[in-house]
Amino acid sequence: MRILFCGDIVGRSGRDAVEEYLPRVRKDLNIDFVIVNAENAAHGFGITKGICQNLYKIGVDVITTGNHIWDQKEIISYIDQDKRLLRPLNYPATTPGRGYTIVPNRKGKDVLVMNAQARLFMETLDDPFPAVDAILKKYPLGSGSIGAIVLDFHGEATSEKMAMGHFCDGRVSLVVGTHTHIPTADMQILPQGTAYQTDAGMCGDYNSVVGMDKTVPIFKFIRKMPTERMQPAQGPGTLCGVFVETDDATGLAKSIQPVRLGARLTPAFPGV
Repeated sequence: MRILFCGDIVGRSGRDAVEEYLPRVRKDLNIDFVIVNAENAAHGFGITKGICQNLYKIGVDVITTGNHIWDQKEIISYIDQDKRLLRPLNYPATTPGRGYTIVPNRKGKDVLVMNAQARLFMETLDDPFPAVDAILKKYPLGSGSIGAIVLDFHGEATSEKMAMGHFCDGRVSLVVGTHTHIPTADMQILPQGTAYQTDAGMCGDYNSVVGMDKTVPIFKFIRKMPTERMQPAQGPGTLCGVFVETDDATGLAKSIQPVRLGARLTPAFPGV
């Protein structure tokens, strides 16, 4: 199975980059399943029903999020209606929405997608490790119709993300981090066959401070004073993500390669 995971979409620049490049990537790499983190897609803060529907129209299969999921209040009344839109699974059980979903790929094989949030330097939620473990015990990789399992682990600390990768090694197809908006160079296949990358980066304008216009963040760092609300950078965007090919017999990873297309970062496109 061929899976594309795209990092955090930030504002209009990120949405435009995904709309421009995703159809080409899907065609050229013969992608079976597309996952996108879009928690910053609505002007840098949250996501809306309309953005979800537009992403589905251009070929996204599942949308993951993170700590900004509730920034657009309309999503609270919508999220229960959309089984392909996830929020972190380690929110309290009474929180609207779902933390994992099972969606068939274009060949009819089911893909289990999980979304969890880390806790170091983040808002304290329930422990993500037993939460993820419980789902993997319920849906073992390769059991029944589950052909692949992907975990988006949304967090700040690289150590916590790497620990989750090794915790899931051999039990999922891909563990990929989101939230820091900067692509890491550590994509690898772990010893037991799980593909891993600490952070997939973002889809947005990299002439920025993690996707935001530079003026306000720089002022805040220099002056240590309250500032106006940050705004997404509006320059040309880059699509940034990871391409994973799995073994149909086991669901484990055969390869993992970076995908970078757009304005500023050094381009990377898998040779398949």
